[in-house]
Amino acid sequence: MRKTPLTAPLIDQNPITVQILGICSALAVTTAMATALTMSLALIAVLVASSVVISLIRRHIPASIRLVVQITIIASLVIVADQVLRAFAYEMSQRLSIFVGLIVTNCLVLGRAESYAMRNPVWPSLLDGLGNGLGYALVLLIVAFLRELLGTGALFGVQVLPTVAAGGWFQPLGFMLLAPSAFFIIGGMVWAIRSLRPGQAEPDEFVLRTGRQEVAR
Repeated sequence: MRKTPLTAPLIDQNPITVQILGICSALAVTTAMATALTMSLALIAVLVASSVVISLIRRHIPASIRLVVQITIIASLVIVADQVLRAFAYEMSQRLSIFVGLIVTNCLVLGRAESYAMRNPVWPSLLDGLGNGLGYALVLLIVAFLRELLGTGALFGVQVLPTVAAGGWFQPLGFMLLAPSAFFIIGGMVWAIRSLRPGQAEPDEFVLRTGRQEVAR
């Protein structure tokens, strides 16, 4: 099946599991499905809008200030997204705290603007932004699903597994609500994907020659 800018970032070029971008938010907002979903939607909106705007004006941006222009556009869109959240979902905005504002520092957003939107027409840039946003969201939601379910026995705040404290059988795993658990889950996903798709593994950096033997490093 031919990969497109929309479908390739879902698995084969996923921004988190392959490019290792956006890890900070994967640690910070994935203790609950609701926060992970909101963060994902905010990033998708900013990523798609910035890709479209930058692609539209790419021929008019002087090379010497292109990064300044890109960051200014992204920061403006992040402010809009943050204000929309404050206006229509104030409680969620408070739960996300500074992390919506930190979208402007997310390497994924600036990376797609610089490497793709600056070099391609509007429609492919829109698809690339949407595809990378969906790939990012997919990983965040998987991590949040495991952390919230195993850490609290709930999903979207609704109790799914009856806990011992409420007379049930499930003992929540407190470790899943700590940041290191996200590292382990993402590491496991990277291992699983690269085991199933060996082409995603990085080539050996060098080969150590020891007599007749060659040891890859």
